[in-house]
Amino acid sequence: MGAEPFAGRMTAEADGEVTVFLIGMRINRFRALRSWLPVFRAMPRMLRELSRDGESGMLGYQLLFGPPRVFYVVQYWGSHEKLMRYAVAQDKEHRPAWTAFNRRMREGRGKVGFWHETYVVPAGVHEAVYINMPAFGLGKATGVIPVGRRGDRAADRLSLKGA
Repeated sequence: MGAEPFAGRMTAEADGEVTVFLIGMRINRFRALRSWLPVFRAMPRMLRELSRDGESGMLGYQLLFGPPRVFYVVQYWGSHEKLMRYAVAQDKEHRPAWTAFNRRMREGRGKVGFWHETYVVPAGVHEAVYINMPAFGLGKATGVIPVGRRGDRAADRLSLKGA
């Protein structure tokens, strides 16, 4: 059972810069468990670590699946600097997972694919609408408010003030 949807039209409460980080994997050979299962298991550890650390900078995340082979996470960060700091931190889950992943990629010969994309979105140039939805995506990460507080039209909410 999921969360109850908010009635009507809502928007994300986020009003500052947000960094959107997409990261995922594609299983190229299902039978090659030793190549892709460790990659699959590493992400939940990192997400737990980040979620427990209020200073990490990660605002929230959304898990998504593209059956039958693609798994990915959309992460929302308060700044790209905090995302980069986590990526290189020697005392966090990411560094050992990244080292092990690189070793497996060399040995795995294409059995698992990996990708990530990072978008730094200035204040005023992001817009979100959720209609009869539970908290989702950026709204789940930052909270939701009624659309009218930011303007009833997408053009009002997407002001481009920060561009």
